[in-house]
Amino acid sequence: MRRGDFILVPYLNRSNCRATWQILSTVLPIIGLWIIISKIDQTGLSGTLKAFQLLPVLGLLILLSSRTFSLMHDCGHGSLFRSQWLNRITGFLLGALNAIPQHPWSRGHAFHHKHNGNWELYRGPSAVITLKEYQALANHQKLLYGISRHPLMLFPGGFFYLIIKPRLTLILGLIEFGWSLCHDLFHESKKSGFNSFKTLPSKLLSHKSNYWYTKGELLDLLANNVLVIYSWYCMSKWLGIGLFWTCYSFIMTISAAIFICVFFVQHNFEDSYAHRTNDWKSLPAATEGSSNLNVPRWLNWFFADISFHSVHHLCYMIPNYRLRACHIRNQQLLKNAKILTISDIPKCFKYVLWDSEKQILTTLKEARKITSPVLDL
Repeated sequence: MRRGDFILVPYLNRSNCRATWQILSTVLPIIGLWIIISKIDQTGLSGTLKAFQLLPVLGLLILLSSRTFSLMHDCGHGSLFRSQWLNRITGFLLGALNAIPQHPWSRGHAFHHKHNGNWELYRGPSAVITLKEYQALANHQKLLYGISRHPLMLFPGGFFYLIIKPRLTLILGLIEFGWSLCHDLFHESKKSGFNSFKTLPSKLLSHKSNYWYTKGELLDLLANNVLVIYSWYCMSKWLGIGLFWTCYSFIMTISAAIFICVFFVQHNFEDSYAHRTNDWKSLPAATEGSSNLNVPRWLNWFFADISFHSVHHLCYMIPNYRLRACHIRNQQLLKNAKILTISDIPKCFKYVLWDSEKQILTTLKEARKITSPVLDL
């Protein structure tokens, strides 16, 4: 089988009308649901009754947040709208809705697409270690590794991923820049005095940081943090700090857990393509290193059809609203592609080690047969 055997070109056509409808049908309900939250808060009901009324509203906001992330993902690939500037602006705004800087995320995600299935270069969303590296750990380190890859860690991990990490990245990056700047200014001020301070903006933009890689990533990170923090302030003034942060933290934590979970199981599963650089091939990496989720159609709407993941990896420029049709058209060629149901998802979280010798993903249980026993998590 060759890549040219797949029929992909007819599905590359992007539609601004369909993309606009997808955005409106996602963002407008989010706005409406937050208004409903404010109305529920204004009722004279007890706290318990308010909580019961809030639960379905929060559930919908969680699913819509996941859809927002999927649409932002499409913008990062330049596949939602025809126009690149529309993809860029919309992606930035959708990223702000989920509190995540879209441009740095998309650049990292592009690396994933380029090296998917090459576990020597890309170790998956949870950054798994090799079997040999695991065997070399002390028992307490093995225990901590197992805990850190446990499915329940999706929840604190999700909160950290969206709420804390982008803010912490900017703070640490600016501190790093500050130390570097102080060193440079100390030496330059001896020669040019206060004129050296005029170069601060250009120095920041040209700074080689461990926390961002390009000027574009820095600008996106700065703009995202300003917009997100300002939106937090406005929402807290409107709803009250307690109500807003209770609802917002709940929504962001669970929605992040959902899309991290989906991303994980689409690449970490039994018999997933997991090769080294020297014999890695892009076609089996896409078809055998990406699973497809067999979930209800209504749930796929909230996932923006990213469940058809093998086709997405074959050609990331296919917009989400054409993935289903493309998958169906090529399903005879996707016989080796893994199909997972919701009940299969828990099993995927066992595959948190890469056996670089056998070139397969393996489990902690299998590793224990070789190494000294540790707690099975």
